[in-house]
Amino acid sequence: MRLERLTYNKIKIFLTSDDLSDRGLTKEDIWKDSLKWHQLFHDMLEEASDEFGLEILGTVAVEIFSLQAQGMVMIVTVEDEVLEDEPFDEGYIEMQVSVEGCDDILFEFPNIDDVIQMSKRLSAAGIGGGSLYCLENVYYFSMGGKLQEPEKVVSLLAEYGNPSIFSIHRLIEYGKTIIKDKAVETLVRHFS
Repeated sequence: MRLERLTYNKIKIFLTSDDLSDRGLTKEDIWKDSLKWHQLFHDMLEEASDEFGLEILGTVAVEIFSLQAQGMVMIVTVEDEVLEDEPFDEGYIEMQVSVEGCDDILFEFPNIDDVIQMSKRLSAAGIGGGSLYCLENVYYFSMGGKLQEPEKVVSLLAEYGNPSIFSIHRLIEYGKTIIKDKAVETLVRHFS
């Protein structure tokens, strides 16, 4: 599990598929109202509270992005305002949860050198394809479709970059397409 503070009242929690399976959960358990899921969420909020000094009381908005073969990303926003006519009991949490899924594997990289090194590793592992985008000086590498070994692809990508919660549609619309469909082969050919 990886935690990252986005703003003073918003955190990002990334859970790999291994994190979930270690706790006896699957991504499908999000849809169920299970005790294991509630315990995991409570543990994550407690760890975030300890690590960032964020007081988590009142209304908490949770956006969950399920990433193919990667696990999931949760964006937790603690609402600041408590309505004056609303009774406030110390320690209660009201959650508003939304869940979105994604079939593409999408990672972000701070610089092109990491993308080139990652492409060389993918090529050496016999994995090709992918598309490369750039948005606001951040590089995004996407592997879409049905992959034979998605876990292997994700583990290699994770060595050099971080999972992204952007949608591929946002990158296509607002970003710049650098290499479409054969990014691994193109990068290896030009930078070997």
